[in-house]
Amino acid sequence: MSKVLVTGAASGLGAALVDRFVADGHQVLRTDVAAESPGPDGTQYRQLNVRSVDDWAAAVAWCAENWGGLDILVNNAGIATGGRIEVESLDEWDRVVDINLMGVVRGCRAFTPMFKAQRSGHIVNTASAAGLVHPPMMSSYNTVKAGVVALSETLSHELHPYGVSVSVVCPSFFRTNLADSIQGDDTDMGATARRLIEKSPRTADDVAIGVLAGIKKKQFLIIPDRPALLAWRTKRFARPLYDRQMRKIAARARERADATAAEQSRVAGER
Repeated sequence: MSKVLVTGAASGLGAALVDRFVADGHQVLRTDVAAESPGPDGTQYRQLNVRSVDDWAAAVAWCAENWGGLDILVNNAGIATGGRIEVESLDEWDRVVDINLMGVVRGCRAFTPMFKAQRSGHIVNTASAAGLVHPPMMSSYNTVKAGVVALSETLSHELHPYGVSVSVVCPSFFRTNLADSIQGDDTDMGATARRLIEKSPRTADDVAIGVLAGIKKKQFLIIPDRPALLAWRTKRFARPLYDRQMRKIAARARERADATAAEQSRVAGER
């Protein structure tokens, strides 16, 4: 039985991962930015804002006092964002970097001393297929998720001498409430992202099943669904095809933007 801490556990993939860990008989500390969150029987809950160093320190202290350590840290909390480079604001860049990238950095920094002292532990960082393949109009999201992949690979080597394993999770779109976190200025791209999330045939539980299987095998790169795996393999082994696909996406986006601009001009001229 492992002792597991999951961030972003109140909903979406975090909640699905908690359910799977509990079903496998593990002890789980659920954390989220909300003050309270109902969850499965037998789990504990703590408020944890991944942007707060103090919250992370309190979580480490709780694990030391109540469990005598931690076996698996799942840095899962995150938001959705994206947009054309000239449209998305720098404030939104700051927000997604602070949550999706620095939130993971803070978690890794907070628990690494404990894992080193134990000579054991497993860090699981939720990135995205966007950390491996980089579609247009998603600069901020692609950048932070690629950063999570790079951080995870770095730590997989750095912490190996201490018996600490690291995994990074890279799913493609799946149905979740993640779209509710989209706040960027590029509303057209935000609407597209929402459609892709809400119309995906995959659920958070589908992804969680693949993630738990990868954790059990201590895989570094966990790609839990076929579309993400195909996209990654296309980029690696058929780069010209990958580039054509990405440029088609960009061309369609330009057509939509031009059509929107023309319609706005027409309406303005009729006033």
